[in-house]
Amino acid sequence: MVFFMYPPEDSEGSSSSNHHIDWNTDDEIEVFGVPSSDSTNYSEPSEESHEQSVAESSASGSSARHAKMIHHFVCMGFSRETVIEAINENGRDNEEEIMETLLALTAEKSSTEENDEILSILVDMGFTFEEACTAIDRCGPKAEIGDLADFISASQLEDEIDSLQDLPKNKHVASVNTQIERRDYYLHTCKKVKLQDNKGKYRMSWTKLKAASAVDMGMILHPPGPMTGFGVHNEDSKVISRELPNEVTGKPYFYFENVAIAPKGVWNNISRFLYEIEPEFVDSKYFCAAMRKRGYIHNLPIHNRFPLLPIPPLTIREAFPSTGKWWPSWDKRTKLNCLLTGIGPGTVTDRIRKTLEQFDDEPPQNVQENLLLQIKKWNLVWVGKNKLAPLEPDEYEMLLGFPKDHTRGGGVTRTERYRALGNAFQVDTVAYHLSVLKDRFPNGINVLSLFSGIGGAEVALHRLGIMLKNVVSVEIAEVNRNIIRCWWEQTNQKGNLIEVEDVQNVSSNQLRQWITKFGGFDLIIGGSPCNNFSGSNRVSRHGLEGQHSSLFYEYYRILEAVMEMQKNDPQ
Repeated sequence: MVFFMYPPEDSEGSSSSNHHIDWNTDDEIEVFGVPSSDSTNYSEPSEESHEQSVAESSASGSSARHAKMIHHFVCMGFSRETVIEAINENGRDNEEEIMETLLALTAEKSSTEENDEILSILVDMGFTFEEACTAIDRCGPKAEIGDLADFISASQLEDEIDSLQDLPKNKHVASVNTQIERRDYYLHTCKKVKLQDNKGKYRMSWTKLKAASAVDMGMILHPPGPMTGFGVHNEDSKVISRELPNEVTGKPYFYFENVAIAPKGVWNNISRFLYEIEPEFVDSKYFCAAMRKRGYIHNLPIHNRFPLLPIPPLTIREAFPSTGKWWPSWDKRTKLNCLLTGIGPGTVTDRIRKTLEQFDDEPPQNVQENLLLQIKKWNLVWVGKNKLAPLEPDEYEMLLGFPKDHTRGGGVTRTERYRALGNAFQVDTVAYHLSVLKDRFPNGINVLSLFSGIGGAEVALHRLGIMLKNVVSVEIAEVNRNIIRCWWEQTNQKGNLIEVEDVQNVSSNQLRQWITKFGGFDLIIGGSPCNNFSGSNRVSRHGLEGQHSSLFYEYYRILEAVMEMQKNDPQ
Protein backbone atom coordinates (compact mmCIF):
# COMPACT_ATOMS: atom_id res chain seq x y z
CA MET A 1 0.00 0.00 0.00
CA VAL A 2 3.01 2.29 0.04
CA PHE A 3 5.19 3.32 -2.80
CA PHE A 4 8.26 1.89 -1.11
CA MET A 5 7.64 -1.83 -1.00
CA TYR A 6 8.70 -4.30 1.68
CA PRO A 7 9.21 -8.05 1.69
CA PRO A 8 5.85 -9.90 1.66
CA GLU A 9 4.20 -10.91 4.90
CA ASP A 10 3.64 -14.48 6.00
CA SER A 11 0.17 -15.70 5.27
CA GLU A 12 -5.58 -1.24 24.30
CA GLY A 13 -4.73 -7.61 30.03
CA SER A 14 -3.75 -11.04 30.59
CA SER A 15 -4.56 -14.65 30.26
CA SER A 16 -3.64 -17.74 32.10
CA SER A 17 -1.30 -19.11 29.46
CA ASN A 18 0.70 -16.17 28.15
CA HIS A 19 2.29 -13.36 30.09
CA HIS A 20 2.86 -11.21 27.01
CA ILE A 21 -0.52 -11.04 25.35
CA ASP A 22 -1.05 -7.91 23.28
CA TRP A 23 -4.77 -7.79 23.94
CA ASN A 24 -5.77 -4.19 23.70
CA THR A 25 -3.82 -2.44 21.03
CA ASP A 26 -3.63 -3.03 17.32
CA ASP A 27 -7.39 -2.98 16.74
CA GLU A 28 -7.82 0.48 15.24
CA ILE A 29 -4.70 0.36 13.11
CA GLU A 30 -5.21 -3.16 11.80
CA VAL A 31 -8.90 -2.64 11.16
CA PHE A 32 -8.02 0.22 8.86
CA GLY A 33 -6.11 -2.13 6.61
CA VAL A 34 -2.58 -1.76 7.94
CA PRO A 35 -0.59 -4.85 8.97
CA SER A 36 0.18 -5.28 12.67
CA SER A 37 3.65 -4.60 13.94
CA ASP A 38 4.25 -8.24 14.81
CA SER A 39 3.71 -9.50 11.28
CA THR A 40 5.86 -7.10 9.23
CA ASN A 41 9.44 -8.01 8.41
CA TYR A 42 11.51 -5.01 7.38
CA SER A 43 14.89 -5.71 5.90
CA GLU A 44 17.12 -4.48 3.16
CA PRO A 45 17.30 -6.69 0.07
CA SER A 46 19.74 -9.49 0.78
CA GLU A 47 22.93 -10.18 -1.12
CA GLU A 48 21.34 -13.40 -2.30
CA SER A 49 18.39 -11.56 -3.87
CA HIS A 50 20.83 -9.14 -5.50
CA GLU A 51 22.83 -11.98 -7.03
CA GLN A 52 19.61 -13.55 -8.22
CA SER A 53 18.63 -10.26 -9.88
CA VAL A 54 22.02 -10.07 -11.59
CA ALA A 55 21.80 -13.66 -12.75
CA GLU A 56 18.33 -13.25 -14.16
CA SER A 57 19.28 -10.00 -15.82
CA SER A 58 22.31 -11.62 -17.40
CA ALA A 59 20.25 -14.53 -18.59
CA SER A 60 17.96 -12.14 -20.44
CA GLY A 61 20.87 -10.39 -22.13
CA SER A 62 21.08 -7.43 -19.71
CA SER A 63 24.40 -5.78 -19.07
CA ALA A 64 26.12 -5.34 -15.72
CA ARG A 65 24.82 -1.74 -15.73
CA HIS A 66 21.32 -3.11 -16.13
CA ALA A 67 21.78 -5.37 -13.10
CA LYS A 68 23.25 -2.50 -11.08
CA MET A 69 20.29 -0.27 -11.93
CA ILE A 70 17.84 -2.98 -10.86
CA HIS A 71 19.68 -3.33 -7.58
CA HIS A 72 19.69 0.46 -7.11
CA PHE A 73 15.90 0.75 -7.35
CA VAL A 74 15.26 -2.43 -5.37
CA CYS A 75 17.34 -0.98 -2.51
CA MET A 76 15.04 2.06 -2.60
CA GLY A 77 12.18 -0.24 -1.69
CA PHE A 78 10.55 -1.04 -5.04
CA SER A 79 9.84 -4.65 -5.94
CA ARG A 80 12.18 -6.25 -8.45
CA GLU A 81 9.33 -7.10 -10.82
CA THR A 82 8.11 -3.49 -10.84
CA VAL A 83 11.64 -2.19 -11.45
CA ILE A 84 12.18 -4.50 -14.43
CA GLU A 85 8.81 -3.47 -15.86
CA ALA A 86 9.68 0.24 -15.55
CA ILE A 87 13.12 -0.26 -17.13
CA ASN A 88 11.66 -2.22 -20.04
CA GLU A 89 9.13 0.55 -20.60
CA ASN A 90 11.60 3.48 -20.51
CA GLY A 91 14.96 2.03 -21.36
CA ARG A 92 17.88 1.62 -19.01
CA ASP A 93 19.44 5.06 -19.61
CA ASN A 94 16.61 7.29 -18.41
CA GLU A 95 16.58 7.07 -14.62
CA GLU A 96 14.22 10.03 -14.14
CA GLU A 97 11.48 8.53 -16.30
CA ILE A 98 12.05 5.13 -14.67
CA MET A 99 11.46 6.72 -11.29
CA GLU A 100 8.25 8.42 -12.48
CA THR A 101 7.00 5.12 -13.90
CA LEU A 102 7.82 3.30 -10.68
CA LEU A 103 5.83 5.85 -8.68
CA ALA A 104 2.86 5.57 -11.02
CA LEU A 105 2.93 1.76 -11.11
CA THR A 106 3.27 1.44 -7.37
CA ALA A 107 0.52 3.97 -6.65
CA GLU A 108 -1.83 2.15 -9.02
CA LYS A 109 -0.96 -1.22 -7.49
CA SER A 110 -1.29 0.20 -3.95
CA SER A 111 -4.77 1.53 -4.64
CA THR A 112 -5.94 -1.83 -5.98
CA GLU A 113 -4.35 -3.79 -3.14
CA GLU A 114 -5.81 -1.38 -0.59
CA ASN A 115 -9.33 -1.79 -1.96
CA ASP A 116 -8.92 -5.57 -2.06
CA GLU A 117 -7.73 -5.62 1.53
CA ILE A 118 -10.59 -3.38 2.70
CA LEU A 119 -13.08 -5.66 0.97
CA SER A 120 -11.48 -8.67 2.65
CA ILE A 121 -11.65 -7.06 6.10
CA LEU A 122 -15.32 -6.13 5.70
CA VAL A 123 -16.20 -9.66 4.56
CA ASP A 124 -14.26 -11.10 7.51
CA MET A 125 -16.37 -8.92 9.80
CA GLY A 126 -19.49 -10.70 8.58
CA PHE A 127 -20.71 -8.36 5.83
CA THR A 128 -21.49 -9.64 2.34
CA PHE A 129 -19.24 -8.86 -0.62
CA GLU A 130 -22.04 -6.82 -2.22
CA GLU A 131 -22.54 -4.75 0.95
CA ALA A 132 -18.81 -4.07 1.14
CA CYS A 133 -18.62 -2.96 -2.51
CA THR A 134 -21.64 -0.70 -2.11
CA ALA A 135 -20.18 0.92 0.99
CA ILE A 136 -16.86 1.66 -0.75
CA ASP A 137 -18.71 3.11 -3.75
CA ARG A 138 -20.90 5.32 -1.54
CA CYS A 139 -18.29 6.41 1.02
CA GLY A 140 -15.30 6.56 -1.30
CA PRO A 141 -12.08 4.50 -1.45
CA LYS A 142 -10.40 6.67 1.22
CA ALA A 143 -13.09 6.03 3.84
CA GLU A 144 -11.98 4.32 7.05
CA ILE A 145 -13.09 0.80 7.86
CA GLY A 146 -15.10 2.01 10.84
CA ASP A 147 -17.11 4.42 8.67
CA LEU A 148 -17.67 1.78 5.99
CA ALA A 149 -18.90 -0.75 8.54
CA ASP A 150 -21.12 1.87 10.16
CA PHE A 151 -22.65 2.66 6.76
CA ILE A 152 -23.45 -1.03 6.18
CA SER A 153 -24.78 -1.43 9.72
CA ALA A 154 -27.05 1.57 9.38
CA SER A 155 -28.39 0.26 6.07
CA GLN A 156 -29.03 -3.18 7.55
CA LEU A 157 -30.75 -1.71 10.57
CA GLU A 158 -32.95 0.51 8.40
CA ASP A 159 -33.96 -2.47 6.25
CA GLU A 160 -34.69 -4.55 9.37
CA ILE A 161 -36.88 -1.85 10.91
CA ASP A 162 -38.76 -1.28 7.63
CA SER A 163 -39.46 -4.98 7.22
CA LEU A 164 -40.68 -5.38 10.79
CA GLN A 165 -42.89 -2.31 10.58
CA ASP A 166 -44.68 -3.86 7.60
CA LEU A 167 -45.79 -6.86 9.69
CA PRO A 168 -49.16 -7.01 11.48
CA LYS A 169 -48.82 -5.95 15.11
CA ASN A 170 -49.43 -9.39 16.59
CA LYS A 171 -46.89 -11.03 14.26
CA HIS A 172 -44.47 -8.22 14.98
CA VAL A 173 -44.60 -8.83 18.72
CA ALA A 174 -44.40 -12.57 18.26
CA SER A 175 -41.31 -12.18 16.09
CA VAL A 176 -39.58 -10.02 18.68
CA ASN A 177 -40.40 -12.37 21.54
CA THR A 178 -39.18 -15.35 19.55
CA GLN A 179 -35.83 -13.68 18.93
CA ILE A 180 -35.46 -12.79 22.59
CA GLU A 181 -36.35 -16.27 23.80
CA ARG A 182 -33.81 -17.82 21.48
CA ARG A 183 -31.16 -15.48 22.84
CA ASP A 184 -32.15 -16.17 26.43
CA TYR A 185 -31.47 -19.89 25.92
CA TYR A 186 -27.85 -19.16 25.05
CA LEU A 187 -25.62 -21.14 27.41
CA HIS A 188 -21.87 -20.97 27.71
CA THR A 189 -21.32 -24.41 29.20
CA CYS A 190 -17.54 -24.53 28.89
CA LYS A 191 -17.23 -21.67 31.37
CA LYS A 192 -20.20 -22.80 33.47
CA VAL A 193 -21.96 -19.47 33.22
CA LYS A 194 -25.55 -18.76 32.25
CA LEU A 195 -27.97 -16.03 31.38
CA GLN A 196 -31.12 -15.36 33.29
CA ASP A 197 -34.03 -17.64 32.39
CA ASN A 198 -36.32 -16.88 29.48
CA LYS A 199 -39.18 -15.62 31.60
CA GLY A 200 -38.25 -12.05 30.82
CA LYS A 201 -36.23 -10.96 33.84
CA TYR A 202 -33.89 -8.97 31.62
CA ARG A 203 -36.02 -9.05 28.48
CA MET A 204 -35.34 -6.15 26.15
CA SER A 205 -37.94 -3.63 25.09
CA TRP A 206 -38.61 -3.14 21.38
CA THR A 207 -36.57 0.07 21.43
CA LYS A 208 -33.59 -1.71 22.96
CA LEU A 209 -33.96 -4.58 20.54
CA LYS A 210 -33.51 -2.21 17.61
CA ALA A 211 -30.35 -0.86 19.23
CA ALA A 212 -29.12 -4.39 19.90
CA SER A 213 -29.48 -5.18 16.22
CA ALA A 214 -26.82 -2.59 15.53
CA VAL A 215 -24.64 -3.93 18.34
CA ASP A 216 -25.02 -7.40 16.87
CA MET A 217 -23.21 -6.16 13.80
CA GLY A 218 -20.15 -5.60 15.93
CA MET A 219 -20.04 -1.84 15.47
CA ILE A 220 -21.21 1.30 17.24
CA LEU A 221 -24.91 1.89 17.86
CA HIS A 222 -25.44 5.03 15.85
CA PRO A 223 -24.79 6.10 12.24
CA PRO A 224 -21.22 7.10 11.34
CA GLY A 225 -20.05 9.95 13.54
CA PRO A 226 -17.95 10.80 16.59
CA MET A 227 -17.74 8.25 19.37
CA THR A 228 -18.77 10.37 22.34
CA GLY A 229 -20.69 7.76 24.34
CA PHE A 230 -23.17 9.37 26.73
CA GLY A 231 -21.32 12.65 26.37
CA VAL A 232 -17.82 14.07 26.74
CA HIS A 233 -16.77 17.21 28.56
CA ASN A 234 -15.52 19.20 25.57
CA GLU A 235 -18.32 18.46 23.08
CA ASP A 236 -21.94 19.58 22.95
CA SER A 237 -24.01 16.48 23.70
CA LYS A 238 -27.66 15.73 24.06
CA VAL A 239 -29.07 15.15 27.52
CA ILE A 240 -29.18 11.36 27.81
CA SER A 241 -31.04 9.28 30.34
CA ARG A 242 -31.14 5.55 30.79
CA GLU A 243 -32.88 3.03 33.00
CA LEU A 244 -30.97 0.20 34.61
CA PRO A 245 -32.48 -3.04 35.94
CA ASN A 246 -33.22 -2.77 39.66
CA GLU A 247 -30.73 -5.56 40.33
CA VAL A 248 -27.77 -3.39 39.25
CA THR A 249 -28.68 0.07 40.53
CA GLY A 250 -26.25 1.30 43.12
CA LYS A 251 -23.18 -0.48 44.42
CA PRO A 252 -21.35 -2.58 43.77
CA TYR A 253 -20.63 -0.53 40.67
CA PHE A 254 -19.00 -2.33 37.79
CA TYR A 255 -17.12 -1.11 34.75
CA PHE A 256 -16.08 -3.30 31.81
CA GLU A 257 -13.92 -2.17 28.89
CA ASN A 258 -12.88 -3.63 25.54
CA VAL A 259 -12.16 -2.63 21.94
CA ALA A 260 -15.08 -0.93 20.17
CA ILE A 261 -14.53 -2.48 16.76
CA ALA A 262 -15.10 -6.18 17.22
CA PRO A 263 -16.54 -9.07 15.16
CA LYS A 264 -20.25 -9.27 14.55
CA GLY A 265 -22.25 -10.09 17.66
CA VAL A 266 -19.49 -9.60 20.26
CA TRP A 267 -20.88 -6.51 21.96
CA ASN A 268 -24.39 -7.91 21.83
CA ASN A 269 -23.19 -11.03 23.69
CA ILE A 270 -21.28 -8.97 26.25
CA SER A 271 -24.34 -6.80 26.81
CA ARG A 272 -26.58 -9.84 27.31
CA PHE A 273 -24.33 -11.16 30.04
CA LEU A 274 -23.97 -7.76 31.70
CA TYR A 275 -27.67 -7.30 32.39
CA GLU A 276 -28.63 -5.98 28.93
CA ILE A 277 -26.88 -2.68 29.62
CA GLU A 278 -26.22 -0.61 26.52
CA PRO A 279 -22.52 -0.14 25.72
CA GLU A 280 -21.00 3.33 25.78
CA PHE A 281 -18.56 3.76 22.89
CA VAL A 282 -15.94 6.46 23.35
CA ASP A 283 -12.87 7.53 21.39
CA SER A 284 -10.14 8.86 23.68
CA LYS A 285 -9.26 11.50 21.10
CA TYR A 286 -11.67 13.72 23.05
CA PHE A 287 -9.45 13.37 26.12
CA CYS A 288 -5.93 13.36 24.69
CA ALA A 289 -3.99 13.69 21.45
CA ALA A 290 -4.28 10.00 20.50
CA MET A 291 -7.22 7.93 19.29
CA ARG A 292 -8.36 4.90 21.28
CA LYS A 293 -11.80 3.54 20.37
CA ARG A 294 -13.26 1.56 23.22
CA GLY A 295 -16.58 0.22 24.42
CA TYR A 296 -17.64 0.39 28.06
CA ILE A 297 -20.51 -1.33 29.86
CA HIS A 298 -21.18 -0.11 33.38
CA ASN A 299 -23.87 0.74 35.91
CA LEU A 300 -22.33 4.07 36.90
CA PRO A 301 -24.40 7.25 36.92
CA ILE A 302 -23.90 9.22 33.70
CA HIS A 303 -24.65 12.75 34.90
CA ASN A 304 -22.41 15.24 36.73
CA ARG A 305 -19.21 13.82 35.34
CA PHE A 306 -16.14 16.01 35.34
CA PRO A 307 -12.69 15.76 33.70
CA LEU A 308 -9.30 15.49 35.31
CA LEU A 309 -7.44 18.77 35.62
CA PRO A 310 -5.37 20.13 34.10
CA ILE A 311 -6.84 19.20 30.72
CA PRO A 312 -4.11 17.33 28.83
CA PRO A 313 -2.90 18.40 25.35
CA LEU A 314 -5.60 17.54 22.81
CA THR A 315 -3.59 17.88 19.59
CA ILE A 316 -0.22 16.65 18.39
CA ARG A 317 1.15 20.19 18.19
CA GLU A 318 0.08 20.91 21.77
CA ALA A 319 1.57 17.65 23.02
CA PHE A 320 4.85 18.05 21.08
CA PRO A 321 5.34 21.77 20.38
CA SER A 322 8.99 21.37 19.40
CA THR A 323 8.01 19.37 16.32
CA GLY A 324 6.03 22.26 14.80
CA LYS A 325 8.97 23.87 13.00
CA TRP A 326 9.61 20.67 11.05
CA TRP A 327 6.01 19.73 10.30
CA PRO A 328 5.31 19.78 6.52
CA SER A 329 2.10 21.38 5.28
CA TRP A 330 0.97 18.14 3.63
CA ASP A 331 0.91 16.23 6.94
CA LYS A 332 -2.39 17.54 8.29
CA ARG A 333 -2.69 15.22 11.30
CA THR A 334 -4.02 16.72 14.50
CA LYS A 335 -4.39 13.40 16.36
CA LEU A 336 -2.23 10.32 16.62
CA ASN A 337 -3.67 6.90 15.89
CA CYS A 338 -4.10 4.27 18.59
CA LEU A 339 -0.81 3.73 20.42
CA LEU A 340 0.63 0.33 19.60
CA THR A 341 2.56 -2.17 21.68
CA GLY A 342 5.54 -1.71 19.38
CA ILE A 343 7.22 1.03 17.36
CA GLY A 344 8.34 1.45 13.78
CA PRO A 345 11.82 0.07 13.05
CA GLY A 346 14.63 2.35 11.98
CA THR A 347 14.43 1.11 8.40
CA VAL A 348 11.00 2.73 8.06
CA THR A 349 12.09 6.21 9.10
CA ASP A 350 15.31 5.88 7.08
CA ARG A 351 13.48 4.96 3.89
CA ILE A 352 11.02 7.81 4.36
CA ARG A 353 13.94 10.22 4.78
CA LYS A 354 15.68 8.94 1.64
CA THR A 355 12.46 9.18 -0.32
CA LEU A 356 11.83 12.80 0.75
CA GLU A 357 15.42 13.80 -0.04
CA GLN A 358 14.77 13.01 -3.69
CA PHE A 359 12.49 16.05 -3.95
CA ASP A 360 13.59 19.67 -3.64
CA ASP A 361 10.11 20.85 -2.70
CA GLU A 362 7.03 18.99 -1.53
CA PRO A 363 6.76 15.43 -2.90
CA PRO A 364 4.00 14.68 -5.43
CA GLN A 365 0.50 14.01 -4.13
CA ASN A 366 0.66 10.25 -4.62
CA VAL A 367 3.98 10.09 -2.76
CA GLN A 368 2.55 12.14 0.09
CA GLU A 369 -0.42 9.81 0.44
CA ASN A 370 1.70 6.68 0.42
CA LEU A 371 4.16 8.09 2.92
CA LEU A 372 1.34 9.17 5.23
CA LEU A 373 0.09 5.59 5.41
CA GLN A 374 3.33 4.55 7.09
CA ILE A 375 3.61 7.74 9.14
CA LYS A 376 0.10 7.30 10.53
CA LYS A 377 0.52 3.59 11.10
CA TRP A 378 3.59 4.02 13.29
CA ASN A 379 2.57 7.35 14.89
CA LEU A 380 5.74 9.04 13.69
CA VAL A 381 6.44 12.68 14.54
CA TRP A 382 8.69 15.16 12.73
CA VAL A 383 11.95 15.85 14.57
CA GLY A 384 13.99 17.43 11.77
CA LYS A 385 13.98 18.20 8.07
CA ASN A 386 12.71 15.05 6.33
CA LYS A 387 13.32 13.32 9.66
CA LEU A 388 10.70 11.32 11.55
CA ALA A 389 10.89 9.37 14.80
CA PRO A 390 8.60 7.07 16.80
CA LEU A 391 7.24 8.12 20.17
CA GLU A 392 9.29 7.39 23.28
CA PRO A 393 7.83 5.43 26.25
CA ASP A 394 7.59 8.59 28.38
CA GLU A 395 5.60 10.23 25.57
CA TYR A 396 3.26 7.22 25.61
CA GLU A 397 2.84 7.74 29.36
CA MET A 398 1.96 11.40 28.88
CA LEU A 399 -0.60 10.69 26.15
CA LEU A 400 -2.25 7.92 28.17
CA GLY A 401 -2.45 10.00 31.36
CA PHE A 402 0.08 8.09 33.47
CA PRO A 403 2.66 9.81 35.65
CA LYS A 404 6.14 10.29 34.22
CA ASP A 405 8.34 7.20 34.55
CA HIS A 406 5.33 5.09 35.57
CA THR A 407 6.72 2.13 33.61
CA ARG A 408 10.40 3.00 33.90
CA GLY A 409 12.98 1.15 35.99
CA GLY A 410 12.66 -1.87 38.21
CA GLY A 411 14.02 -4.19 35.53
CA VAL A 412 11.35 -3.25 32.97
CA THR A 413 12.80 -3.30 29.46
CA ARG A 414 11.99 -0.77 26.76
CA THR A 415 10.05 -3.41 24.83
CA GLU A 416 8.05 -4.33 27.92
CA ARG A 417 7.22 -0.67 28.49
CA TYR A 418 5.75 -0.31 25.00
CA ARG A 419 3.78 -3.52 25.42
CA ALA A 420 2.41 -2.56 28.82
CA LEU A 421 1.44 0.96 27.76
CA GLY A 422 -0.08 -0.17 24.48
CA ASN A 423 -2.38 -2.46 26.45
CA ALA A 424 -3.37 0.12 29.07
CA PHE A 425 -6.46 2.23 29.77
CA GLN A 426 -6.42 5.86 28.68
CA VAL A 427 -6.55 7.30 32.19
CA ASP A 428 -8.36 10.58 31.43
CA THR A 429 -11.19 8.78 29.63
CA VAL A 430 -11.71 6.25 32.41
CA ALA A 431 -11.41 8.93 35.09
CA TYR A 432 -14.17 10.95 33.42
CA HIS A 433 -16.53 7.99 33.76
CA LEU A 434 -15.44 7.23 37.32
CA SER A 435 -15.60 10.85 38.47
CA VAL A 436 -19.24 10.36 39.59
CA LEU A 437 -17.93 8.18 42.44
CA LYS A 438 -16.01 10.92 44.22
CA ASP A 439 -18.99 12.30 46.17
CA ARG A 440 -20.31 8.80 46.84
CA PHE A 441 -17.16 7.55 48.56
CA PRO A 442 -15.69 10.46 50.54
CA ASN A 443 -14.01 8.04 52.97
CA GLY A 444 -12.40 5.85 50.33
CA ILE A 445 -13.31 2.97 48.06
CA ASN A 446 -12.82 -0.81 47.94
CA VAL A 447 -11.89 -1.99 44.45
CA LEU A 448 -11.73 -5.40 42.79
CA SER A 449 -9.50 -4.78 39.77
CA LEU A 450 -9.56 -7.64 37.25
CA PHE A 451 -7.00 -7.76 34.41
CA SER A 452 -5.31 -4.76 36.09
CA GLY A 453 -2.56 -4.24 33.53
CA ILE A 454 -0.40 -1.37 34.76
CA GLY A 455 -3.11 0.02 37.03
CA GLY A 456 -4.94 2.49 34.80
CA ALA A 457 -8.09 2.34 36.93
CA GLU A 458 -6.14 2.76 40.15
CA VAL A 459 -4.26 5.75 38.74
CA ALA A 460 -7.56 7.28 37.55
CA LEU A 461 -9.18 6.96 41.00
CA HIS A 462 -6.07 8.35 42.70
CA ARG A 463 -5.94 11.35 40.35
CA LEU A 464 -9.64 11.98 41.07
CA GLY A 465 -8.79 12.25 44.75
CA ILE A 466 -10.64 9.07 45.74
CA MET A 467 -8.77 7.26 48.51
CA LEU A 468 -8.00 3.63 47.76
CA LYS A 469 -8.87 1.76 50.96
CA ASN A 470 -8.52 -1.82 49.71
CA VAL A 471 -7.56 -2.91 46.21
CA VAL A 472 -7.48 -6.53 45.06
CA SER A 473 -5.43 -6.42 41.86
CA VAL A 474 -5.64 -9.49 39.59
CA GLU A 475 -2.96 -9.43 36.89
CA ILE A 476 -1.02 -12.32 35.40
CA ALA A 477 2.01 -10.44 34.00
CA GLU A 478 4.75 -10.09 36.61
CA VAL A 479 6.10 -6.97 34.92
CA ASN A 480 2.72 -5.26 35.30
CA ARG A 481 2.35 -6.35 38.91
CA ASN A 482 5.75 -4.84 39.67
CA ILE A 483 4.74 -1.56 38.02
CA ILE A 484 1.53 -1.33 40.08
CA ARG A 485 3.37 -2.17 43.30
CA CYS A 486 6.03 0.49 42.67
CA TRP A 487 3.38 3.10 41.89
CA TRP A 488 1.48 2.15 45.08
CA GLU A 489 4.60 2.72 47.17
CA GLN A 490 5.74 5.88 45.39
CA THR A 491 2.34 7.56 45.81
CA ASN A 492 2.25 6.68 49.52
CA GLN A 493 -1.07 4.87 49.37
CA LYS A 494 -2.45 4.27 52.88
CA GLY A 495 -4.73 1.38 51.96
CA ASN A 496 -4.11 -2.31 51.34
CA LEU A 497 -2.94 -3.73 48.00
CA ILE A 498 -3.60 -7.45 47.54
CA GLU A 499 -2.02 -9.02 44.45
CA VAL A 500 -3.48 -12.08 42.72
CA GLU A 501 -1.87 -13.64 39.66
CA ASP A 502 -4.58 -15.52 37.77
CA VAL A 503 -8.20 -14.47 37.40
CA GLN A 504 -9.20 -18.10 36.93
CA ASN A 505 -7.96 -18.89 40.42
CA VAL A 506 -10.22 -16.36 42.12
CA SER A 507 -12.61 -18.64 44.01
CA SER A 508 -15.92 -17.99 45.70
CA ASN A 509 -14.28 -18.65 49.06
CA GLN A 510 -11.67 -15.97 48.40
CA LEU A 511 -14.33 -13.50 47.34
CA ARG A 512 -16.33 -14.21 50.48
CA GLN A 513 -13.27 -13.69 52.67
CA TRP A 514 -12.46 -10.35 51.04
CA ILE A 515 -16.06 -9.18 51.25
CA THR A 516 -16.19 -10.09 54.93
CA LYS A 517 -12.85 -8.40 55.62
CA PHE A 518 -13.52 -5.19 53.67
CA GLY A 519 -17.24 -4.93 54.17
CA GLY A 520 -17.84 -5.52 50.46
CA PHE A 521 -16.49 -4.20 47.15
CA ASP A 522 -17.64 -0.80 45.94
CA LEU A 523 -16.29 -1.11 42.38
CA ILE A 524 -15.45 -4.08 40.13
CA ILE A 525 -13.45 -2.93 37.15
CA GLY A 526 -11.59 -4.60 34.31
CA GLY A 527 -11.06 -5.18 30.62
CA SER A 528 -10.54 -8.77 29.56
CA PRO A 529 -8.16 -9.71 26.70
CA CYS A 530 -9.28 -8.71 23.22
CA ASN A 531 -6.90 -10.96 21.27
CA ASN A 532 -9.76 -12.69 19.50
CA PHE A 533 -11.63 -9.42 18.84
CA SER A 534 -8.85 -7.26 17.48
CA GLY A 535 -8.46 -6.59 13.78
CA SER A 536 -4.78 -7.46 14.10
CA ASN A 537 -5.75 -11.09 14.66
CA ARG A 538 -6.50 -12.68 11.28
CA VAL A 539 -5.95 -16.24 12.51
CA SER A 540 -8.12 -16.74 15.60
CA ARG A 541 -10.60 -13.86 15.53
CA HIS A 542 -13.24 -15.99 17.24
CA GLY A 543 -14.86 -13.37 19.44
CA LEU A 544 -15.84 -14.42 22.95
CA GLU A 545 -15.19 -18.06 22.15
CA GLY A 546 -11.50 -17.42 21.45
CA GLN A 547 -8.84 -18.84 23.75
CA HIS A 548 -7.93 -15.50 25.35
CA SER A 549 -11.03 -13.38 24.93
CA SER A 550 -13.19 -16.06 26.55
CA LEU A 551 -11.70 -14.80 29.80
CA PHE A 552 -14.55 -12.28 29.68
CA TYR A 553 -16.62 -15.04 31.25
CA GLU A 554 -14.32 -14.95 34.26
CA TYR A 555 -15.18 -11.27 34.67
CA TYR A 556 -18.87 -12.15 34.47
CA ARG A 557 -18.48 -15.10 36.86
CA ILE A 558 -16.74 -13.02 39.50
CA LEU A 559 -19.09 -10.05 39.08
CA GLU A 560 -22.17 -12.23 39.45
CA ALA A 561 -20.72 -13.96 42.51
CA VAL A 562 -19.87 -10.68 44.26
CA MET A 563 -23.26 -9.17 43.52
CA GLU A 564 -25.05 -12.25 44.82
CA MET A 565 -22.98 -12.39 48.01
CA GLN A 566 -23.38 -8.70 48.76
CA LYS A 567 -27.08 -8.81 47.96
CA ASN A 568 -27.61 -11.61 50.48
CA ASP A 569 -25.39 -9.97 53.08
CA PRO A 570 -25.60 -6.18 52.55
CA GLN A 571 -23.57 -5.52 55.72
